[in-house]
Amino acid sequence: MPQIKLIVGLGNPGSDYAQTRHNAGFWWVDELAKDANASLRHDNKFHGLAAKARLHGSDVWLLEPQTFMNRSGLSVVALAQFYKILPAEILVVHDELDIPAGQIKLKQGGGNGGHNGLKDIQAHLGTPDFWRLRVGIGHPGNKAEVANFVLKPPRKEEFEGIMDVFIKAHHVLPKMLAGDMGGAMQQLHAGVQRPNKPKPDSAL
Repeated sequence: MPQIKLIVGLGNPGSDYAQTRHNAGFWWVDELAKDANASLRHDNKFHGLAAKARLHGSDVWLLEPQTFMNRSGLSVVALAQFYKILPAEILVVHDELDIPAGQIKLKQGGGNGGHNGLKDIQAHLGTPDFWRLRVGIGHPGNKAEVANFVLKPPRKEEFEGIMDVFIKAHHVLPKMLAGDMGGAMQQLHAGVQRPNKPKPDSAL
């Protein structure tokens, strides 16, 4: 199975959005950059913040599109084409309304669930067959409230749940980078023992 060569965190640029649920993908990529002592820098040709990182013995690109959510694909396809990275070698980390806060799922392909970032990436890549790390943020219970919900900060207990699942994702990252996506899914979905280390610094 192809190894992951590009990890994309989805979100909206700017301080007005930094603390919002829709930026959960940015939060995890920020943590990965910290772990690798890599600096995410704005690159005009990739329309985003990008860094090459060394994680668990593997080289991987980190990317945070700065195009706003509904144009994320422009950034993703620019970097992927430049470095000849295939869709199956891309992991997109994003907020997921259909999963409660405190849960996380990994899958390849499928629909976009109305997520504008995923929708645009599918359109630009011409395929849905990239990997997705779906970070649960919960649902407001009313479809009409979704837009407002994702652009608000999570409650304290929701944020703590998101930070907990990021720790789980850190545990399976070596498998993902090695191309063992089946093993990563099995471990992630079964749950892992929480490590004896502090939570990642808040990205809020």
